[in-house]
Amino acid sequence: MRCVWCQKLIIPEVNWQTFFVPTKVQTLCQTCFTGLKRITQITCKICGRNNSNDQICPDCEKWQQDPLYTDLLTFNRSVYQYNEQLQAMITKWKYRGDYVIHEAFRQDLVTNFETIFVKEVPDAVLVPIPLSEERLHERAFNQAEILAKSLPYPTKNVLKRLHGEKQAKRTRQARLASTNPFLLETSITKPVILIDDIYTTGTTLRHAAKLLKQHDCPKVYAFTLAR
Repeated sequence: MRCVWCQKLIIPEVNWQTFFVPTKVQTLCQTCFTGLKRITQITCKICGRNNSNDQICPDCEKWQQDPLYTDLLTFNRSVYQYNEQLQAMITKWKYRGDYVIHEAFRQDLVTNFETIFVKEVPDAVLVPIPLSEERLHERAFNQAEILAKSLPYPTKNVLKRLHGEKQAKRTRQARLASTNPFLLETSITKPVILIDDIYTTGTTLRHAAKLLKQHDCPKVYAFTLAR
């Protein structure tokens, strides 16, 4: 098999142990595998940041002080730090239609999800952050929905997104000041885990969480590929 990122040939190790118990299929070569920086320890208990000196980072403290957004998101957890390699991989996956790249994340995604959420919220529903119809037509698939379908919980597409400027092109200030781009098509009365690719400022997730909680959702969590 070849690495889904660099296309280098992967030659699995063969020994007595792997002869009787085959190893899992490797999708990344060792170099690309170690280039993804996994988040193993968090410091902010809300957003999952791993480089803050506080239990609640300054960004989340500001959200908590805003009466319109306080306590909307129980917590977010992410699999990877957003470094140069991951940025390149997500860019090729999302914007250049290289669908198969998501296989590089699947094993870490599922392992992290099961560790964090299976005991915490066993009855939750996954809600992927949607693309607008125009953006979905451009890309051919919604990356958040791909991630959600890799996970062992039911998925419901209950949010609709209005078309607007790409989030990646907005400044931090513009993201924080943006109006809610979502419409809720069906309410959910179970806990929800929002699924998205990147947690940046937390604005998108909180907009979605606000709508859900206004319509009887008891708790909203988030699970993202990168932080």
